[in-house]
Amino acid sequence: MTQNQQEEEQAAIRGLLLSVRDELGHEVAAEWRAAALALPRHRFLPDLIWLRDGRGRYRACDRRTDPAAWFTAAYTDEAVVTQINDGASPAEGDRPWPSSSASAPSVVFRMLEALDLSAGMRVLEIGTGTGLTSAYLAHRLGDANVVTIEVDSALTEKARAVLAANSAKPTVICGDGQEGWRREAPYDRVAATCSVTRVPDAWVQQTRPGGVILTPWDNPWICWGLLRLTVRGGGTAEGRFSPYSAFMTLRDQRQQHRIYRDVVRDEHEPKESSTGLDPRLVAGGDWESDFAVGHRLGDVWYVWHDDPEVEGVRRRLWLATTDCTSWAAVDWDGNENAERYTVWQYGSRRLWEEAEAAYRWWGDHGRPGPERFGLTVSGEGHRVWLDAPANSWPLRG
Repeated sequence: MTQNQQEEEQAAIRGLLLSVRDELGHEVAAEWRAAALALPRHRFLPDLIWLRDGRGRYRACDRRTDPAAWFTAAYTDEAVVTQINDGASPAEGDRPWPSSSASAPSVVFRMLEALDLSAGMRVLEIGTGTGLTSAYLAHRLGDANVVTIEVDSALTEKARAVLAANSAKPTVICGDGQEGWRREAPYDRVAATCSVTRVPDAWVQQTRPGGVILTPWDNPWICWGLLRLTVRGGGTAEGRFSPYSAFMTLRDQRQQHRIYRDVVRDEHEPKESSTGLDPRLVAGGDWESDFAVGHRLGDVWYVWHDDPEVEGVRRRLWLATTDCTSWAAVDWDGNENAERYTVWQYGSRRLWEEAEAAYRWWGDHGRPGPERFGLTVSGEGHRVWLDAPANSWPLRG
């Protein structure tokens, strides 16, 4: 590497750290700043990445044909998609979907701070991805104190190679992150770089009492939030959410239902009713309300259908249970001053009524954000709570 290239790298890293500082609201801690300077982000990215195209899709960016755009993406405070379709080539006409990424640097450093690490701690990382976060951890704690596990064999091999090339040698395992890695347990920290809809029991069992589990959160309604649990022992853990991060879901917990393929059937006879509550407020109108509604419902997901080819309907909101046995649809005619909306509901549950009640509950309790919510994990399941564990309910699903 020439001196000019090295200077360009260091200037790019310092510029990125300034962006991260602005996002965090404070300087990056010295130990993580040192790791970032020693481990340039672009070295951990593959030559082929995918960037948002501004229209809700992704476009390929190849270092070999557009090195300037590729390098700029490496040092922008945004996530970079590093794999699509679980590594398979999309069929002609198919829309590529992201299956692995390098997280936005500000999110990475926020999570590293939340781990509250000190010398001698042992960390299990779930989701190696590019290997950059495990390299940061190894730089801070030493190679022997970091274990990282990746389910995708191709990503595992790439991460091993790039880590070794950058003089980082944490233990890299190809396996199911949901099962953790019992061989080197217990850990002081378990940190996931994928979101979960349930905290796997193995993570709790493999964390020392007093240790921390940090994981992005997902539920069928919204993928958003960061959960920090303290392990109490006896298979229990408890902690709070914060309003950060949206990650890809742990592969074994993915749900990819479709309304017309998996839910609605010609023989279904839904019940018709109406509502005065705008469905656009209940679903997708606000991140914080979606977070609350998702935790109240637990096992319900939604999707919007624009121009459904139904007379008098501009947009239709579909809701369905994850077992696909109950569904609801709410129609909006395009009138911004609409006072009533037609509702269709099928199955043993009245999902729109449940969603409406959850939204009103959120308003009645002061429109709480994620930081007022918490979770208790035990052998009896997951219980979500507002403000304190005494105000809890079972997480359905």
